[in-house]
Amino acid sequence: MDRPFIALTLAYDGAPFAGFARQRDQTTVQGRIEEVLQTVLRRDVETVGAGRTDTGVHALGQVVSFESAGDEPEPAELLRSLNALAGPEIVAKQLRFARPGFSARFDAIEREYRYRIVDGPTPPLFLREVAWWNKRKLDVEAMSEASRALIGEHDFRSFCVAESAEGKSTVRAVKSVQVERAVEAGEECLVLKIVGNAFLHSMVRVLAGTLAEVGSGRRSREWVAEVLAARDRAAAGQTAPAHGLTMWRVSYPEDVWL
Repeated sequence: MDRPFIALTLAYDGAPFAGFARQRDQTTVQGRIEEVLQTVLRRDVETVGAGRTDTGVHALGQVVSFESAGDEPEPAELLRSLNALAGPEIVAKQLRFARPGFSARFDAIEREYRYRIVDGPTPPLFLREVAWWNKRKLDVEAMSEASRALIGEHDFRSFCVAESAEGKSTVRAVKSVQVERAVEAGEECLVLKIVGNAFLHSMVRVLAGTLAEVGSGRRSREWVAEVLAARDRAAAGQTAPAHGLTMWRVSYPEDVWL
C-alpha cells in the first residue's frame, strides 16, 4: 500500500551551513534535518528539498518531503522534537501530509525569493547578516523598469553559474519581479522580490547584482534586456553576496494535500 508523504516547511539561517544539499564531511541543512529525523523517528530518512540553496543563503519557506511510515508522532509533537534537536539555526514551521509519491521539488509550481540590499554610505546593523551593503545609493525606479525585461519565459543562461548550465536547459518562467523599499528591524532596505516556476544556480543573486549596476547608474535601463539576449554569463553583472538572499516560499497545487 502506498503511504502518504510528509512535507516539512523549514526556516534557517544559512550562515553556518555549506548550503542546503547533503554533502559528505560538510554541515548542510539537509544533512542536519535528516540526522534529526533519524533520531526522532528511529529509522533512516531521505528527504527531497524544494530548492538547493547555496552556502550562506537563508530560507523562511524551504520545503522538504519524505515518505511516511505510518508510525510518526502527532504533527505538533514531531515539530516540537525537531525544533528541540535541530536548532537554533533551523526551525521546523509546519508539517503537512501529502499524497503518495509527493516531491517537494517536482510538485512545486511556484517559488519566491527575496534579496535585500541596504544602499548608501551607512552600514546596516540589525540587517547586516541578511542584506548586502551596497555603498552606492540605488535608483529603485530604474531597477524596476529594467527588471520588466525579465518577466516571462526566457533563456536565463546569462544569469547563472556557467558550469552549471552545460548540457542543460536554462529556460525558466519568471512570473513577477518587484523592486521596492521597505523598513525591517527599523532599518531601510531595498527588497528585490522575484517569483517563478524554478531558478538556475545563483540566478537570483546574479539578477540582483545586475540590477544593482542599473540602480547605481553605471548601466542603462535597457542593458538588462541586452544581457538576457546575450545568453552569456560574462555579459551580466556580479553575483551578489549569498547572505542577502532568502528563499521566501514555495507553492503547490491544492490537490497534493491530504
